[in-house]
Order: sequence, then C-alpha cells, then structure tokens
Amino acid sequence: MANQTKPVLHGYFRSSCSWRVRIAFALKGVEYDQVPINLIRDGGQQLTQEYKTLNPMQQVPAVEIDGITLSQSLAVIQYINETRPGPRLLPADPKKRAQVRMISDLIASGIQPLQNLYVIQKVGAEKMQWSHHFIDRGFQALEPILKQTAGKYCVGDEISMADICLVPQVYNAERFKVDVGQYPTIKRLNQALLEIEAFKVSHPSCQPDTPDDLRA
Repeated sequence: MANQTKPVLHGYFRSSCSWRVRIAFALKGVEYDQVPINLIRDGGQQLTQEYKTLNPMQQVPAVEIDGITLSQSLAVIQYINETRPGPRLLPADPKKRAQVRMISDLIASGIQPLQNLYVIQKVGAEKMQWSHHFIDRGFQALEPILKQTAGKYCVGDEISMADICLVPQVYNAERFKVDVGQYPTIKRLNQALLEIEAFKVSHPSCQPDTPDDLRA
C-alpha cells in the first residue's frame, strides 16, 4: 500500500525531466509538494552538497516518495504507474508497451541529454547550433516511428509515458528554434496533448518557481 505522505518533487520549472514527472502526477491525480532547485542561480543549486545527497548525479528531478528517493524521470514515472490508481501510463499489450518504452528511451536517452544544461554549458558559444542539430537529428528518427505507432496519441489511443516524454521535448525544440512543422506527426500529437488538463497544469509557464516574465 502506498505511503500516505505526499511525495516531494525537487525540480526546476523548465527542466523537461521534472516536467515529465509533473505530467505523470497530474494524470494520476496525485497531490505532491514541490521544492524548486534553480539550475542557474547561485552557480546551480543542484551542485550543492545538500542536494548531492538526494541525487548524486546533481540533476533534477529527485522525488521523495513512499520512503525512498528516485532520481531518473522514467523510473519515477514507472513507479508512480505501478503504485497509484488511475489511468495506466504503460499499455497492457506487450508490443505497445515495448513501443512506448522505445519512444520514451529515444527521447530520454537519445535526444534530451545532448541538450541538457550541463552539456550545452560545456559546448559554450555553439550551444544553440549544437542543441538544434541534435534535436533535429532525433526528430528525424522519431517522426517515422510515430507515423507507425500513433493513433490519437504516440502509441494508439491511450496517453502513455511516450506522450509524457514527447511534449517537454517539443517545448525544448521550440526553445532551440527547431522548425517542428517539418515533423507533422510530432506536431499533431503535441498540439493534441497540450489540450489535456494534466499537460496544461504541469507546463513550465505555471510552476511555483516560474519567473514572472515567463508566466502564462
């Protein structure tokens, strides 16, 4: 039985990995507390010794839930899915479930880390070009896959972990000036998902730590 204490999400309003977890909580109707970790201020609050004890990788998110701390967004989403009632985030059918994991991994391992803040800080002056290149490259692979798997959403007609990964990645693509119009399936799915309440309430424009100039 799930612990009754509210989960605590240590995250950052614009972190796509934090956003994934917020979407999962919203889809499941789980109440949680947020502790903002500002990745820019004070040289990066994720780099403090205090935060390092929560997440040794010094990244967001870290989620305290049911007496444990989890720090990889896909692991957190799958744990939430397995321990909380509400709509399932992974399909019952094993083939569709594998497709959801494939798409989620493609984004979470093949695209997002290459335009992570830590990486682009190391790249320096070329960071916009670098991020644009790797998101574009990833979307060129993702578009034909989604053409095969998509129904109303990324895999068939049920919202899944794949959709949870897609929307924050499209948001990042737009930040780095990728023309999402080149990818009609990605664009269509993203537009449909942004109409859903769980994706709206978890959006970076309306979090407790969203700067005033970026609020919706």
